[in-house]
Amino acid sequence: MTLTNELSAIPSTKAARVADTVREMIRDGRLIAGDPLPSTRALAAELGVARGTVVTAYEQLDGEGYIETRHGRASRVAVSLVGEREPGHAEVRAPQEQRGASRVSLVPGLPRISAISTKEWRAAWRWAASRPLLDAFPDRLGEEALRVQIARQLGFSRGFAPAVGDVIVTTGTSDSISVLVEAMGAGCRVAVETPGYRSGQKAAVSAGATLVPIGVDDEGLLLDELVAGHRRARIDVVMVTPSHQYPLGGVMPLATRQRLLAWAAAEDVLVVEDDYDSEFRHTGAPLPALAAIDSAGVVAHIGSFSKMLNPQLRTGYLVTPPHGVVADRLRAVRDARGAAVAVPVQDAVARLLATGAVRRHIARMRRDYAHKRELVQRMLSGIRGVHVGALAGGLHAVVTWDGAANGAGSGPDLVTRLEAQGVEVAALEDYAVDGAHPAADGIVLGYGHVSATALGAALEVIVRELRGPGAP
Repeated sequence: MTLTNELSAIPSTKAARVADTVREMIRDGRLIAGDPLPSTRALAAELGVARGTVVTAYEQLDGEGYIETRHGRASRVAVSLVGEREPGHAEVRAPQEQRGASRVSLVPGLPRISAISTKEWRAAWRWAASRPLLDAFPDRLGEEALRVQIARQLGFSRGFAPAVGDVIVTTGTSDSISVLVEAMGAGCRVAVETPGYRSGQKAAVSAGATLVPIGVDDEGLLLDELVAGHRRARIDVVMVTPSHQYPLGGVMPLATRQRLLAWAAAEDVLVVEDDYDSEFRHTGAPLPALAAIDSAGVVAHIGSFSKMLNPQLRTGYLVTPPHGVVADRLRAVRDARGAAVAVPVQDAVARLLATGAVRRHIARMRRDYAHKRELVQRMLSGIRGVHVGALAGGLHAVVTWDGAANGAGSGPDLVTRLEAQGVEVAALEDYAVDGAHPAADGIVLGYGHVSATALGAALEVIVRELRGPGAP
């Protein structure tokens, strides 16, 4: 029986029913690895349903690893598909999952790199390669074409459009932080969130900063603790992740953002906004970036294309405050260091932005990540003493537990047991800065880069370990 005939027999036109039928045909062998699928337009016409219904079904199946979709090419049954069990039980191994037998890495930090349109990706690099070769040194602040596109993207997605002259191209968040600390001077005191982004904190220390750990709660950085710490000893810089606190996932309310900016302006403190994961918000309307409501010019805004596109690009950006000594110092440091990113890479990224490929990719990935988020939430909910957080946005989840309520043990203990069973995650305590703010027992797991079927298989292992020995 053909796919069209099989689907025509089902009574519902919902995308979920289409996806269910394709899965069943793959599991029972009627569709095998590499088989082409009808185009979304052709299948929708055959079934008499809206094309969007089929598009949604194909996107879900692609996210689960059952099929492979590429812009401009026929969708096919995934050649990497192994096993014949339901989603959450079957296993599809992407390249990062093939390091060992049945090994699945859920270490946070990776997006689904392979999902970007191959046609648009290659076109951008062909365009970059076609650019004329110039007898000149690269712009030390970054190629103007890329800085123009970054400014436009921020205006589109984050509510503020900086002047092109205020945009500096960097190799990513850590490089931006290093430039900022050097501009502020060796020995500057930098307030950081704990638990927080350890790579960025290490970059600050390497550049000569002294860290001042500040605790966080469900709404991000504890502002009262920051103010009290400043009274004891002056703080020069505060680094925050207000859109999605890393790793706990708190979102700083608008009123707190306004208080932070007012305090920083009054105390002459630089606020460094790490706009981590702002592109991927799953619940609620996104709040404006700090830089969008900064009337006093105290915010330096940093971001990268690592989660948006590919960490291998090593491309990010730093938006200086719109005026003042700090902005001049930042440009001077970048000028002294020289250009950070190869010009062909900058040209390719600029092309991906200019053609809308980045926005289209983000839109597709939001749907894919939202599906995996729901899988994480569904499989880990209802376990006694266990809380699942950081799911309002981004590509990871934080799982914490009350040690007295189950047999999970400490975070590092659970990480070790999971590793022995082929599942890699990170311990929450690894993100703590010092003993003054001890992290709860917990783990951090990334779900963006793995197929939903591989994620489901790994989650089954995690659930079993969280329930403890002898639990049903």
